Amino acid sequence: MMIKDLKSGSSFTEISGEVVSIGEPRAFASQRGSGKVASAALRDDEGEEVRLSLWNEQIGQVKEGDKITIENGWCSEWQGQKQVSTGKQGTLKVVK
Repeated sequence: MMIKDLKSGSSFTEISGEVVSIGEPRAFASQRGSGKVASAALRDDEGEEVRLSLWNEQIGQVKEGDKITIENGWCSEWQGQKQVSTGKQGTLKVVK
């Protein structure tokens, strides 16, 4: 799937791209637990970008310039921008 085809509030089977930036991790706490989250940017082969949420151990798995694939992920919207994450059941893989 390409970034332009993402629909906010829905799941997707697979999306791939290059991590072009990663923000500073920040701590969070909610009723579900606590941990860290970092905002990143993902660019696909067509040059489109989308926000990428990296949770906990995912923050250390990727670095700027890495090619990644997210399978069974989730697209949501925050402050008017689409963002993707692995959601509850998805996986993030760094493509070698």
